[in-house]
Amino acid sequence: MAGDNHGAETQEEPQAPQDDRQQQATQEQPQMSGVDWEKAIAERDGRIAELEQQVADAAKNAETADALRSQIAELKAQGESDRIDFKLQLAAVRNVKAARAVLADHGGDVDALKEAEPWLFADAPAPQQQSGKTGLPNAGTSSDEGKTMKRWRKIAGLDDSDE
Repeated sequence: MAGDNHGAETQEEPQAPQDDRQQQATQEQPQMSGVDWEKAIAERDGRIAELEQQVADAAKNAETADALRSQIAELKAQGESDRIDFKLQLAAVRNVKAARAVLADHGGDVDALKEAEPWLFADAPAPQQQSGKTGLPNAGTSSDEGKTMKRWRKIAGLDDSDE
């Protein structure tokens, strides 16, 4: 039975230090009245609410920043697309859509595309039709034929008389 007592004593020994720790903890904490305790809890709850608000604000700012980053990326992509279209148009491409389809095969280089696929490009920009006065009336306009014929006969030295 001496062994049984030894086991019982072993179980009681760990409880004694735990009781000592609890007593020390209560002695170290200042004694608070019910009002002070409620005040401390209210302050802690207020601090928790502040931190939660900060977390919510940070989440909103992160969402806003992500949305702005997304818009920036879209604008950059659109700007790059417009720049490529402009380069192709300056190179006198016949069809921008067709040129864009094969541009990736040439590393995005318009000059390399122009060398490899000359059929996509006009030799030179199409000249604009010149319009101007030649001194002669247009073929479709109405005119006084008698007067015109009389003038040309006089120029040619032919007489207008009926002989």
